Amino acid sequence: MTGLTGMLTGLALIVAIGAQNAFVLRQGVRREHIGAVVAVCMAGDAALILGGTAGIGALVTRFPEALEVLRWGGAAYLAWFAVRSFISALRPSALAQGTPRSKGSVVASTVALTFLNPHVYLDTVVLLGSLANQQGPDLRWVFAGGAVAGSIAWFSALGYGARALSGVLGNPRTWRFLDLGIGIVMLGLAVKLVLH
Repeated sequence: MTGLTGMLTGLALIVAIGAQNAFVLRQGVRREHIGAVVAVCMAGDAALILGGTAGIGALVTRFPEALEVLRWGGAAYLAWFAVRSFISALRPSALAQGTPRSKGSVVASTVALTFLNPHVYLDTVVLLGSLANQQGPDLRWVFAGGAVAGSIAWFSALGYGARALSGVLGNPRTWRFLDLGIGIVMLGLAVKLVLH
């Protein structure tokens, strides 16, 4: 039961459409290095959740200036990503599939979207870590394992589900709306980080 509670709690925090999820969706539709994208997202979440359970959350709360640096860096990156998405929506050549990106570039973007968001540390390290530790010394790792399992299930379903629907989602009009939607989400998140 503790593992299921961890899974549901983890899913409640990661399912909301944010920068990382929008990027995974886009890469799935593009059928571009989705295995690497999903693996980075799962590994990042697992490391952060397990780190929070091990007590790193206390370290993060003791040094709020680290989150401040991440906040501004994340806002700048999200704004840049939003501009790129808006440009892609306006360029006819970008509407079919866009220029293929190298695996290294896609992985670097995934890492940036995963770790430059200060909210990811609050959600995974601080919140999930605290909730896991409330389960007691014996069950905290069961709770954390459930949260990690939820992350694995979510990113697999999102990435490979989008990949399976890429034929339906891959027409030029859909790409235009997808790029516009992703740009709006990224810009909104950047503004939210700046105003927070």
